[in-house]
Amino acid sequence: MDGTEQSTTRQAPGTSSGPSAAWDPVRYLRFAGERARPFAELVTRIAAEAPATVVDLGCGEGALTASLAQRWPGARVIGVDSSAAMLAAAAAHAVPGRIEFVAGDVRDWQPPGPVDVLVSNAVLHWVPGHEELMARWAGRLAPGGELAVQVPDNFRSPTHTLLADLCRSPRWSPQLAGVAPAADAVLEPAGYYDVLTAAGLAADVWETTYVHVLTGPDPVLAWVRSTTFRPVLAQLRADDGAEFTAAYAAALREAYPQRPDGTTLLPFRRIFAVGSRPS
Repeated sequence: MDGTEQSTTRQAPGTSSGPSAAWDPVRYLRFAGERARPFAELVTRIAAEAPATVVDLGCGEGALTASLAQRWPGARVIGVDSSAAMLAAAAAHAVPGRIEFVAGDVRDWQPPGPVDVLVSNAVLHWVPGHEELMARWAGRLAPGGELAVQVPDNFRSPTHTLLADLCRSPRWSPQLAGVAPAADAVLEPAGYYDVLTAAGLAADVWETTYVHVLTGPDPVLAWVRSTTFRPVLAQLRADDGAEFTAAYAAALREAYPQRPDGTTLLPFRRIFAVGSRPS
């Protein structure tokens, strides 16, 4: 799922938080196809042929987690998330004895035993110091096990810098300075390589920039409403939220102008890292 910072309303997928920033599965799934592409690219690079246990940390509404059971028909697949709304949606994908979804915070969840494949897709950018968390996860891998993570790396893109500038502006700083997106929420690719190799894993790290073709009114705003913009709005009363949204939408329209054919292009950079423990 597409930073948990210190505020209790900045909820990561799979991390605990207050109800004001609750995840909305319907809104999140508006761009389900675009959000699924990085997951598919990540899983393609996992070499495991017949893992017994596969865990998806920050599983969200479960559709992508269920696809792991299709990739590995003999595996027991476990999805972990802290959002009650997301887990309720994920229940539709559960298969007794094959696919299960459990409540848990990715920051402290512990598997009952060694894991053959551990996946975390678009979650770790919400967790400060997540390199330490990755090292702990690496320690839970079985011999020959693999850890696969994907994080968005668009924190210096207009979607985030414009939002951060507004949050820190004189008008909004007293309410929102603490929830402004951080520019250093993720490491550079070499940083993830170092994390994995320091944990004793063979590392495969790469990056991809997707160019998403969006349509409709204010489509970039619609994209960020279910992710980056969500914890900001959670801090505002309805009237302030409308004022802030109008200013942010105007800035996004200038940064991501609509094209003559009615489409809007959203470049989106993502970082992938797969670490393999020796057999």
